[in-house]
Amino acid sequence: MQSNSEKPSTKAEQTSELSSSRQNIFAKLMNNLINMGLGEPILKLGSNLFSVAAIVLVIFLARSFYQSAEGSAETQNQVPGPAATEAVDVNNLALDISSTSSINRSAQLHTNIPSRPRVEIEAYTVQDGDTVFGIAEKFGLKPETILWGNYSTLLDDPHSLKPGQELNILPVDGVYWEWLGGIPFGEWANFYGVSASEVIEFPGNNLDSTTVGDYENASIRTGTWLIIPGGKRDFVSWSAPLGVTRENPASARVLGAGACDPVSGGAVGYGSFIFPTNKHYLSGFDFSPSTNHNGLDFAGNTGEAVYASDAGVIVYAGWNDYGYGNMVMVDHGNGFQSLYAHLSAFNVGCGQSVGQGEVIGAVGSTGRSSGSHLHFEIMAGVKVNPWDYLPPP
Repeated sequence: MQSNSEKPSTKAEQTSELSSSRQNIFAKLMNNLINMGLGEPILKLGSNLFSVAAIVLVIFLARSFYQSAEGSAETQNQVPGPAATEAVDVNNLALDISSTSSINRSAQLHTNIPSRPRVEIEAYTVQDGDTVFGIAEKFGLKPETILWGNYSTLLDDPHSLKPGQELNILPVDGVYWEWLGGIPFGEWANFYGVSASEVIEFPGNNLDSTTVGDYENASIRTGTWLIIPGGKRDFVSWSAPLGVTRENPASARVLGAGACDPVSGGAVGYGSFIFPTNKHYLSGFDFSPSTNHNGLDFAGNTGEAVYASDAGVIVYAGWNDYGYGNMVMVDHGNGFQSLYAHLSAFNVGCGQSVGQGEVIGAVGSTGRSSGSHLHFEIMAGVKVNPWDYLPPP
């Protein structure tokens, strides 16, 4: 028999003692391992194992969650009701947008109003350095339109352009001219190559088509200046006439006091030309029949020599009343004539024979000229481009 001082142990006490015993054994084991220097590696291994276990647990929970969600969605799709919305394929979203035939744009607060063509004449004051070509380009017009719109100022002579002049700038290419009556209006319009209706109905002319009556005999107040859109006209000649030969120099008497009497004989040219100045480049206008400039403006300082471009006879030597100033003309006796204008001086006289390269005058700026240069022309029944006859510069 057991003594009364000994009490039987309960199950809980036995479990506690077993656990304590196991802990003691584990503690002893860990102490032994630590004493052996294996504590730190075991700790690292334990940490790694715990991390791997945590990751596996997260993956397992995530898969369980998504499988549960998919099952719930399938159950809902089986419930009667409105048709389910088609799922959007995110991967093809960009492709679908780019292939859309049209895209709605948001409203724009700013609206661009297209500019309207100009129909009125604009005034322009000539500046230093302006040319007929430059002004025309500035306003999108042809150079001849600048002359045809300003005859009273420029007299069809591009050399007449001076700073401070006020020019009429037409809204379109064409002619600006005064209607003086005396002939049917239709004939007047046809002279410029257009119809009466084109002039009358052009908005810039401010004509009331209901009051002018019959277009061909339009009732328009004389003295009215009209824009002739698309119109053209011959330039009023301000240069030397053609055909001034040694046999008929009197044809140049209309030009001024430098005209000569008939000449017989004299030097004949070679049919080839040399540069009439020391400088072989331009300081002004090029050959441009469209702007009534039928020669070349060679650079030169006042007093520099001017040479006969080919041999011949002097058929004009003196002042020109049409803008050339002091001018010399040479008839080469072979169908060609040459002209030298704006001279500051000349040292030849009527009927005198000159050889090719002989000094006949000096560069100047007389007549209608904006600076020292030589205006040079070659004629052969018509005014030709001197560049076609001169040697390369």
